[in-house]
Amino acid sequence: MARMTGGEAIVKALAREGVKVAFGLPGVQLYGIVTAFRDEPIRFITVRHEGSSTYMADGYARAGGGIGVAVAVPGPGLLNAAAGLNTAYSASSRVLMIAGQIPRHQIGKKLGVLHELDNQLDAIAGSTKWRQSIMQVADAPRIVHEAFGQLRSGRPRPVAIDMPWDTMEEEVDVTLTAVGPHPAPAAAPAADIDRAAEALLRAQRVAIYVGGGVNLSGAHAALAAVAEHLQAGVVETAEGKGAISDASDLSLGAGLFPKSPLRRYLDAADVVLAVGSRCVLAMFPPDQQVIQIDADVDEIGRNHKKTSGLVGDAKATLEALLERLRAGGKPRASQKAEREKIREEVAGFMTQEPNSSILRSLRQGIPQDATVIAGMTQIGYFSRPFFPVYHPRTYITSSYSGNLGFEYPTALGAKVANPNRPVVMIAGDGGFLYYAQEMATAVQQGINVVAVVFNDNAYGNVARDLDEHWGGKFAAELHNPDFVRLAEAYGAVGRRAKEPAEVGKLIADAIQMDRPVLIEVPVGRMARPVFFSPLKTLPRYQH
Repeated sequence: MARMTGGEAIVKALAREGVKVAFGLPGVQLYGIVTAFRDEPIRFITVRHEGSSTYMADGYARAGGGIGVAVAVPGPGLLNAAAGLNTAYSASSRVLMIAGQIPRHQIGKKLGVLHELDNQLDAIAGSTKWRQSIMQVADAPRIVHEAFGQLRSGRPRPVAIDMPWDTMEEEVDVTLTAVGPHPAPAAAPAADIDRAAEALLRAQRVAIYVGGGVNLSGAHAALAAVAEHLQAGVVETAEGKGAISDASDLSLGAGLFPKSPLRRYLDAADVVLAVGSRCVLAMFPPDQQVIQIDADVDEIGRNHKKTSGLVGDAKATLEALLERLRAGGKPRASQKAEREKIREEVAGFMTQEPNSSILRSLRQGIPQDATVIAGMTQIGYFSRPFFPVYHPRTYITSSYSGNLGFEYPTALGAKVANPNRPVVMIAGDGGFLYYAQEMATAVQQGINVVAVVFNDNAYGNVARDLDEHWGGKFAAELHNPDFVRLAEAYGAVGRRAKEPAEVGKLIADAIQMDRPVLIEVPVGRMARPVFFSPLKTLPRYQH
């Protein structure tokens, strides 16, 4: 037993759970916890906007740094952080949100005190899987440990705790009980694995469809071994890119758009093994048998009725399934030639310009082991089906949340997780300016991300769609700063491409600088990506 404040009790509990980094913005209701970080081996990175704290924590977690921790003041601070929580929720990312709270005796009284927000944890209920208030100092170690149990079990989604600022500053005797190990992720039940193995061994044609759950669980080696044994090509979602290296013929990539040969390949399978994906975009034929591995029982069959479920961790379940497959039969004859033909067909769709030339330049200039944050911008969209990814956890999107502006702070978090690995962010001018002020954080903290900003002086996707399908330009054109001078004003390096396809060379040079770098790439309007569904135009807006 030792005497400590509520803030110290939280931070000591974080350290005992293995936390190395926290991202946050100090404020008056956080003094008790911010000062506690000084006395523990946890790096506290001060951000310039609370929204960045959760994006950075998410990038840190998804790039492999462990559990990402964000800290914010109550009320508006927590609400600012909510957008990043929503992205982490959609991407099933392990993020712990720690918020301050108004004094205990004022909660629920609607007095109008500083940063008051009634039922503040309820305000983020849709973006967290679990939430708990810590009202007494002595409860902090237990509740923090429970939060980590939630993060490390089942589907990994954000959790949140808050603490009143008087509790955070109150000093009492606290017992830091021994922190036992959290249960290891479990495989699906053996009987279910046996049934799945029998179905896969009976099938004439097996295809594999994978999502972000493979990356989150570290199931890459097991996935490759199962695919090799079954000679099943692997089709990925955008979040699943890197689940199997695109250097392998087993990888068919993430180009599952309506006219893609991947659609034909999946439809021809009598059994599809789906791993770590909600399957919402898979559009399997109604009579196709799907075997779905997912940590979340609620996802089994949600988007396809003819589904058999394997509820368990992707890595543990695939390893058990592989053992059963090997015991049940020899590896199938090679189907490499068929897969190589399909890969060539998919590559044949990469003809749209200037997108294709830009993407090839990006891939040439970005090291294969670098982490890429693919933003909500034209080249980001184009990268989903066509940008090769060679290593797990090296391609990060905003998943179905689709947040404009997530790119730069997420990239900073990913770089903190892997400081020796290059990190390249792809954003548009509109999205980058959401959090451009975090260049100050990058310079101050030595977080050497390369930010690539494609500048068309507009919210480009919206501007094009409104102009071409809704009667003309409206509300989407932008006035921008000089991006090179903006970077230099923050103490970063600024560069401007003379032509879009020069971007790869500029990136390669920027990585060697080992400094925060911003590369502006001036572009014109880009055509609607060939794989996007066509937009309908109301008769009154037809030209």
